[in-house]
Amino acid sequence: MLFPPRYASVVFSVLMSIYMVTLMTFLITGVNTGFGEGFLGRWWRAFYVAWPAAFILILVGAPRLRRLSTKLIRHPPR
Repeated sequence: MLFPPRYASVVFSVLMSIYMVTLMTFLITGVNTGFGEGFLGRWWRAFYVAWPAAFILILVGAPRLRRLSTKLIRHPPR
C-alpha cells in the first residue's frame, strides 16, 4: 500500500513511534519488572499507553527538530 506524498509526515510519525515505543517499552518493562510471567501483558499495557503520546510528539516535534539539527550542523564554505 502506497500513500500520496502529502501523508509523508504522518506515515513517518506512525512508523517512527511504533519502532521507538516497541523497543523502549519492551526494554524498560523488562528491566523494571523482569521478563518472567506476565511480561507480555505488562509490556502491552506500557505500549498502548505510550504509543499515542509518542506519535503526537513525533508528528509535532520532528519538523522542528529537523530545522534545529540543520542549524546545529556546520556547513563547509562554498
